[in-house]
Amino acid sequence: GKFSKSRGVGVFGDMAKDTGIPADIWRFYLLYLRPEGQDSAFSWSDLMLKNNSELLNNLGNFINRAGMFVCKFFGGTVPSMVLTPDDKRLLARVTLELRQYHQLLEKVRWVAETLGLEQGSG
Repeated sequence: GKFSKSRGVGVFGDMAKDTGIPADIWRFYLLYLRPEGQDSAFSWSDLMLKNNSELLNNLGNFINRAGMFVCKFFGGTVPSMVLTPDDKRLLARVTLELRQYHQLLEKVRWVAETLGLEQGSG
């Protein structure tokens, strides 16, 4: 059914935190399910299935393929990288965007704390 904090249906931020499951796994799962204009159902078994089959298997496969590629084409050693001026401009732009994102995130946290909306309240 639909999440309802008053009826105790669903998993909410404080509950997710208390599980001890790393935040990155929750992020992956929520992004994987991301409903586009519809509700989505949560189940612990689906979280475990997606973590094991989608995240771990795909990540393990990617790492294995990258390692095999490096062994096959570079003798098992990742070559040194030489950044071009375009690479450096791109990195500077990404760094700027990340800084702005973090600043905005801190503003949201400050507003939430100021309004009493921080985790664990309400």
